[in-house]
Amino acid sequence: MHRFRLGLVINPLAGLGGSVGLKGSDGVAEEALALGAEPKAAKRMMQALEVIKGYQGEIEIITASGVMGEDAAKALGFTTRVVYQTPEKTAALDTHAVVNALLKETLDLLLFAGGDGTARDVYSVFEKAAIDEKLPVLGVPAGVKIHSGVYGITPNASGKVVKMLLDGELVSLMTAYVMDIDEVAFRQGNVRAKRFGELLVPAEPRYVQAVKMGGKEVDELVLADIAADVIQQMEDELYIMGSGSTVAFVMEELGIDNTLLGVDLIQDQTLIASDLTAKQLLEMTENKPTKLVITLIGGQGHILGRGNQQLSPELIRRIGKDNIIILATKTKLKALEGRPLIVDSGDPQLDSELCGYYKVTTGFHDYVMYQVANPDL
Repeated sequence: MHRFRLGLVINPLAGLGGSVGLKGSDGVAEEALALGAEPKAAKRMMQALEVIKGYQGEIEIITASGVMGEDAAKALGFTTRVVYQTPEKTAALDTHAVVNALLKETLDLLLFAGGDGTARDVYSVFEKAAIDEKLPVLGVPAGVKIHSGVYGITPNASGKVVKMLLDGELVSLMTAYVMDIDEVAFRQGNVRAKRFGELLVPAEPRYVQAVKMGGKEVDELVLADIAADVIQQMEDELYIMGSGSTVAFVMEELGIDNTLLGVDLIQDQTLIASDLTAKQLLEMTENKPTKLVITLIGGQGHILGRGNQQLSPELIRRIGKDNIIILATKTKLKALEGRPLIVDSGDPQLDSELCGYYKVTTGFHDYVMYQVANPDL
């Protein structure tokens, strides 16, 4: 019997900057660790592998030693073969080296955990090796910014795609864009997305995310109506203002400086603190009534887990789903073509608890009921 040969790569630095408000991890991993960030990429990969745990006898995992793959796979009982020795301190060059080693093997699928920077690393190795797009790849989302279309919508969803392949289901393949942004500009509040190339991915639209649609809403009258509704209903409790241009418009209407790509805290329509980390948010909202104002990622539908990892599972549980205020123009909602909103908090149990119908503010005293329903749950 042919054993499914799964190439596995974990970028242990991916996502480190998210919870501590650094907007990414490229070149700031040590700073993030010093601020108390905890590596989560291995945990995210294990969530994906958990879905196929019952297939250990049918899979051979080919990977790097230690934190770049072997540890996570072995912890779940998979047979592994190591083709790269992971150094004590890892860098992007190690991702390149692991992928290079894996391309010398005959793989059925390359599964990697990371963010857009990791996807770029994988793509660059494929490009240099002149891979003829016959090897499919799939990302397990573990980064701060995930604009690329090569990732599952959640780690669990990535695992479900692999399970479909193992079950022999007819899974089409398609090319998807690898996107990334300039993190230096990103930290200054400017989004400059760039398409770097394409990778071949399993085409399963329920589980594989779309490329993020960028750009500020053009209909400022609608945004002004949304902002007016939120402001009218504000009480004297704390409000956590999430990232994104729709929430930024509310801050603009309040006359408050806003961290476009971060998370701010306001009370009585006054700025309390800006660009907060996950730890700071927990400390500043402890034992205080708090509401969360967020919007969705255009084209993808994520409301948690894309660019706002400062909103930790502990914080979301404390706030409660009834105190989550979702803002979106009807244009953005229609662009989802009926797909649900998605939560990828890092805690699958919480994601399940957050599913259901929400009142989404789409104008002044104008709301629609829209479903949060991760297809992989």
